[in-house]
Amino acid sequence: MIEKFIKNEHLNFIKKQIALIKDSTKKNVPPTVLAAVIDLANAKILDLIPNASSDQQEILDLSRLKTDDEYEQYIQHLSDFLLPFPKITEQQLRKMFPKNKKLKLPDLSQIDHSQLTYLSWNDLRANKKFIVYRVDGKMVGIECKFAPTSKKNLCSFCNCFGEVAYFSTVTKAKKPKNPDYYKSIGNLICADSNECNNKITNVENLTTFLKDSLGM
Repeated sequence: MIEKFIKNEHLNFIKKQIALIKDSTKKNVPPTVLAAVIDLANAKILDLIPNASSDQQEILDLSRLKTDDEYEQYIQHLSDFLLPFPKITEQQLRKMFPKNKKLKLPDLSQIDHSQLTYLSWNDLRANKKFIVYRVDGKMVGIECKFAPTSKKNLCSFCNCFGEVAYFSTVTKAKKPKNPDYYKSIGNLICADSNECNNKITNVENLTTFLKDSLGM
């Protein structure tokens, strides 16, 4: 039995590659060009998981697919191998934010962990956003100020255009000559974290933000 090995962001990336193939098909590009688009998409998908076994590579391979129905069946099949976001308890979340005595938590029973790259929720009354993600094997959490905007822009996490909010946090940067130096880090991210989780294809920016903010 093949274990689950595909992360949410991997599946989002694969869906994006399939969308590019379908778009090329609709544009009636020459067969050689379409073949090149498919080969490139397939190579990128196989590169997502460099340590994949031969069986896993076979599951990821889309080079033989031709029709929209086959692509849909392929995505459905991949969903069976999705690695869910690690289960986490309310007690664990409270330990991540010990200074917040009035911490408002999400209803964890209503969250689909199979479609999460990172866990996030808002406390609109306090204008706060909370983000939880595993960095270097350790689950970490961060509390940020959260300010919705009225404009659309690129999200710094998923790199997609949409409704965004400005969020920021203050981190203490270690500077021997100035121990009281504080650095503020801010970004525009999707106002709706569910939308972000549905679109994110790469965790580099998310990981960098958390490491910089938490001094990791």
